[in-house]
Amino acid sequence: MSAVENKRLTLVGAGLAGPLLATLLARHGWEVELFERRGDPRVHGYAGGRSINLALAERGLNALRSAGVDDDVLKQAVMMRGRMVHFADGRVQLQRYGKDDSEVIWSISRGDLNIVLLNAAEAAGVRLQFDRRLERVDFDARIAHFVGEGEDIAHPFHALIGSDGAGSNLRAAMMQVSDLGERIEVMPHSYKELEIPPGFDGDFQLEANALHIWPRGDYMCIALPNDERTFTVTLFMPNEGRTSFASVRDGEEGEALFARDFADALPLIPKLRHDFETNPAGMLATLYLDRWHLDGRAVLLGDAAHAMVPFHGQGMNCAFEDCVALAAHLERDPDTATAFAAFEAERKPNAAAIQQMALENYREMSDRVDDPDFLLQRELERALAERHPGRFVPRYAMVTFHRLPYATAFERGRIQRALLVEATAGRDSLDGLDWAAVDRMVHARLSPLEAEV
Repeated sequence: MSAVENKRLTLVGAGLAGPLLATLLARHGWEVELFERRGDPRVHGYAGGRSINLALAERGLNALRSAGVDDDVLKQAVMMRGRMVHFADGRVQLQRYGKDDSEVIWSISRGDLNIVLLNAAEAAGVRLQFDRRLERVDFDARIAHFVGEGEDIAHPFHALIGSDGAGSNLRAAMMQVSDLGERIEVMPHSYKELEIPPGFDGDFQLEANALHIWPRGDYMCIALPNDERTFTVTLFMPNEGRTSFASVRDGEEGEALFARDFADALPLIPKLRHDFETNPAGMLATLYLDRWHLDGRAVLLGDAAHAMVPFHGQGMNCAFEDCVALAAHLERDPDTATAFAAFEAERKPNAAAIQQMALENYREMSDRVDDPDFLLQRELERALAERHPGRFVPRYAMVTFHRLPYATAFERGRIQRALLVEATAGRDSLDGLDWAAVDRMVHARLSPLEAEV
């Protein structure tokens, strides 16, 4: 195979990770063709269906910077400084994500982001093929068959890259010839989306620069701002039980639930009954694979390799970090067998770590953000972060505002959480805390962060 052929790559899936990776590869001299089963959203409008708003953080921003599109994306994003917690008794409290406005996350529309990334890929020289669904793959002959407009397109390939989401057709094709060790764990919860429109004055009806949370134990409601001055509201509930999608079945019962448990949100959602009955309940699941690649012939990334629940806001950010990592491995060694294996070795333990943290964060969001013990631990966490910068960094900050490996953030976070629990045990305030003893604990248990990057 010639050097020119070796620099050809075929990507499957042009949602978010696909066009971003295609742009990075094209800039590194690869000839890239990108196939997408849906139509071109720039022509037909976005057809991705309803989805939870995307939270863009430093890992994702770093990838967008690499592709030169960060400014175009941020123009359409809304800053979120922290969680605005709506307590059951009517109180509201902003819990900042970071120390100041240098540590924030951004709410972005999936459709808007998709269009920016497609434009960037096309400008980089990527050949985009829409309305082309992957039907089957002959890995021995290296022929991928795409179906579109009533025809079977036999596409010769050097290597396939699957960025086609949790329901990946490429993953299914790979599993027909090799056991990838697929496991899917479905949460006993689902979600349903609603909307808060702009007010009569055309502006946001809630504080715009925050992610709003109504924590109610085993269920919760969240609202993320959009640049159209709307909020996407997502109700998360168990599938079975006293307060669940089994007991709240239609718009009338949904309205009664909001009147009882989310009373301040109810007047802001005029189409609650209609949207509750019209919008389907979405499934929440985690995808685990033992293997992500098939020699040098195919590799998976993003949701196709490690779909996760949305409770840490890192699914997209992790996928974008995958793109940067895979592009870097292919730049170091264009042999796809070597690059794909190195990519999997680097990213697989980190994907497993953020999958676990995403599952843990559901309990924090739904049940702990209004818990006195948790709030005291948060207070101590902020104080220790100020006393020991570079050594004690909150896990959320390590995940969201830094780019150190997820696995490192997970392990350091575990140590820090145990320290916080130990130091606040039996207390209802930090008054009288033995700060010298706590400082010694920090130095004994945590190395400087730079040593772990």
